[in-house]
Amino acid sequence: MDAAVAAGFALTVTLPSRAGLGGGGACLVFEQSRGETQAILFEAGARRGVAPGADRPAAVSMMARGLFALHTRGGRLRFEELIRPAEDLAREGNPVSRAFAGDLAAVANPLFADPQARAIFAGPGGAPLGEGAQLVQRDLALSLSAIRTTGPGDIHQGTLARRLAEASLSAGGGLTVDEMRAGIARLVAPVTARQGNDTISFLPTTSDAYTARSFEALAAGNASLDGGPVGGGASTALVTFDRDGNAVSCAFSMNNLFGTGRVAPGTGIVLAAAPNVGGIRPAPLAVTLVHNQPLRAFRLAVAASGQDAAPNAAALATNRLLRGAVVQDALPQQSTPSYARAVVASCPRYLPGRPDECVIAADPRGSGLAAGAAPR
Repeated sequence: MDAAVAAGFALTVTLPSRAGLGGGGACLVFEQSRGETQAILFEAGARRGVAPGADRPAAVSMMARGLFALHTRGGRLRFEELIRPAEDLAREGNPVSRAFAGDLAAVANPLFADPQARAIFAGPGGAPLGEGAQLVQRDLALSLSAIRTTGPGDIHQGTLARRLAEASLSAGGGLTVDEMRAGIARLVAPVTARQGNDTISFLPTTSDAYTARSFEALAAGNASLDGGPVGGGASTALVTFDRDGNAVSCAFSMNNLFGTGRVAPGTGIVLAAAPNVGGIRPAPLAVTLVHNQPLRAFRLAVAASGQDAAPNAAALATNRLLRGAVVQDALPQQSTPSYARAVVASCPRYLPGRPDECVIAADPRGSGLAAGAAPR
């Protein structure tokens, strides 16, 4: 849980095109001591209405509250300790990754129409920052510092909330403190399927209901399933687990690449796009997690991205792993469309038990990372 929270905050700094304080996400979390998986939903929030003058309606920011809710499921370090690395990255700068450089190049022209975004993401001469360039976000560091010192409630009903509401007006987002105060992360039961003694969990959201249907079709022998959600914003994803058998699978999104394409002045926060407004669809958040109920043990986790292709990518990788495929063969390398990506963690002999047999992998076509400690 600590690793997932820290990584989630780090992504708001290193990949603000797809994850940010202005956005949200959803996670599945398996607590080994309880022997059950739960879902935490904190999607970039829908709006009650669009304020006059809000030409780019912003979603209600949910990231901080969602990661705090995840931390309550078994975090061992203090919550503020998990924010500090992201805050330092924002303040001191970090090298632009290949993934972020690609996102930035794809939308630089419309993004740089916003002077705040241009000041952060453009290099000398006005060209978008390239891979390896130093990305410094001091205003974002101050926002992260406020959450670290005051708590996640600050972005929903404190000083930061008031600053963000005021700044969003000038950025065309039109957020209000009342809307942000009402935004809460939900802890709910997942949608599940059974395969022997294994329980496969899915998020109980519209997009991930398609992941569940796709998995059922694949398990029945069908090669693929058409008719999933159309469109949907760019996303990113992560999985973590420990040798005790606790595990997390998360997906994050701004409901559009760089959300509204505007930064709330003075905060460094890229505003996510409000879903179901102006043709913006909620991003498909496609994750799965498999545990063995009698053993109270973790088996595998998958998190996928790729807009409308993400649910099928998650279902495909999960189905292949449960059928005994090695991790590299389980990744959706032959999926269509080709931009579907997945990260996976698989422990075929379960955890706790045989950590030396666990394998983790990120899609080799992407720019992801798979890393772990050496077995003891």
